[in-house]
Amino acid sequence: MTTVNMLEAKTRLSQLVSAVEDGTENEIIIARDGKPAARLVPIVKEKALRRLGLLEGQFPDMSLEDFNALDEDVVKLFSVEAE
Repeated sequence: MTTVNMLEAKTRLSQLVSAVEDGTENEIIIARDGKPAARLVPIVKEKALRRLGLLEGQFPDMSLEDFNALDEDVVKLFSVEAE
């Protein structure tokens, strides 16, 4: 944790922000008259939530037997027979 005074923070702001962004510093404390006044920390991006069941109801219901019955058709589509 680095502490800088207000004048130094004003003159080196882009360097301080870069240090926080790239992880060189976890946080930087900006002080006024030697007393902590503000904290410069990186913004943590939240992961997008995955929605399960997004396509629910858009495809017909299929039993395991129906699904496995298609195996022969799939093999025929991807098989190459020698001539």
